[in-house]
Order: sequence, then structure tokens, then C-alpha cells
Amino acid sequence: QVQLVESGGGLVQPGGSLRLVCTVSGSTSSIVAMGWYRQAPGKERELVAQTTRGGNTNYADSVKGRFTILRDYNQNTMYLQMNSLKSEDTAVYYCNARYEATTVLRGDYWGQGTQVTVSS
Repeated sequence: QVQLVESGGGLVQPGGSLRLVCTVSGSTSSIVAMGWYRQAPGKERELVAQTTRGGNTNYADSVKGRFTILRDYNQNTMYLQMNSLKSEDTAVYYCNARYEATTVLRGDYWGQGTQVTVSS
């Protein structure tokens, strides 16, 4: 019933920029939060940025001032603008949608991921 698809990843040089896009198919009215996570080889998945239905945003300390998250409620999309990219940002980036616990869709839904590689 719910499908998330990421796009926009690729290879970029240090200091460059990328814009990731997450498109949500299915019901979106009960989403309470959406976010971007990333997972580097050999490491655990970590939160990069999150936006809630109430308009709050949360960023990992390592990306503050460089990344910006934005959700477009009309188009059912979410963006992650990544600037001043570093090699440490290299990872697979995943889109996440968290559904309200009171609904049948309760829980977290994930996209397949998009690869971001920062290298010279």
C-alpha cells in the first residue's frame, strides 16, 4: 500500500552538491514524520535529517549547515539538498516514512536507497 522511491544520488567531488528526491505512493495522510537516513559500508544506519508533520526539523550534527530537508505535501515528495559534500557523506541514502500508530499502516516504511559517493 505504501512505496517509497529515492532518486538523485550519484558521484560528486568533495565540496559539490546533490539533491535527493523521495516519492511516496499510497496513503500519506497518516504520516507523522519523514526523514533521510544513510548507511555506509560496515556501519549502522544513521539519521541524517527528519521533518515532522508539525513542521519541526532535526539534523545530524555532522550535516548541520550543509544539508536541508524539505517535504512537499502537495506532490507527496521529500527532498534533501546536500551542499559542501565530504567524503564522509559517502553512503546509501534511504527515505523513511513513519506512520501514525493508530492506523493500520503504523510503523516505518523505507525506500530501496540511492548511492551517494563523494570522491575526487
